[in-house]
Amino acid sequence: MPALYHFWSWPEAQRVRLALGFKGADFEDHPLVYDDDETFFELGVARSVPVLRLDDGSLLTDSVQILRDIDDLFPDGPPLVAGRIDEAAWQALLEWRAGVAHVLERLYVPGRPAFADIGRDAAALAAYKGEVQNRFGMSLEALANDRYDGFSQLSRMSRLDELARHLAKQRFYMGQPSIADLLLAADLFPLQVLDGVSLPIDMMYYLQRVGEACGLDLEEGLIAA
Repeated sequence: MPALYHFWSWPEAQRVRLALGFKGADFEDHPLVYDDDETFFELGVARSVPVLRLDDGSLLTDSVQILRDIDDLFPDGPPLVAGRIDEAAWQALLEWRAGVAHVLERLYVPGRPAFADIGRDAAALAAYKGEVQNRFGMSLEALANDRYDGFSQLSRMSRLDELARHLAKQRFYMGQPSIADLLLAADLFPLQVLDGVSLPIDMMYYLQRVGEACGLDLEEGLIAA
């Protein structure tokens, strides 16, 4: 049986969880604690998520490539690529994501302790805070104070209100569920845990629709959920 190793707080991993849920695939779900180095050592891969172990033992770690290949990897169940999204639309979405990646990453930082893999374990939280300080040269608290400006920047760059209206009208990014929705939902959902940050209401309904289509609760993994 396939197995997925992931952190609840990492959108890249949640993209794959959503894909497996939509496909109705049976898989072993292995949510990890953030400072769990032993599991990655045993798997023989760099400390990064997701790690999708297939039936043949091969390990896949690139969430974008997993989404692109999901219909071939899990041919049973409804398609997410074939007849659902063309290559041009997919590449355009990836270009958007690359363009806002630096803003999203800074926004994710203060929200991650709301997830169980970091916030429920004192050692994991301490390790995370140390990594944040080393990477950004700022404390977790300082980045939290920067969240309003960061979200305003993301809203402008992504035209979130316009995107929300499109999703309200079409219900899904391409009009029917596709890998585009898995990427968008996983990447935008974590912004809801930031104090004082509100996604457009139509976007929140959209996130709920994607979760329901995949048979998963996007709030799973939140400490307060």
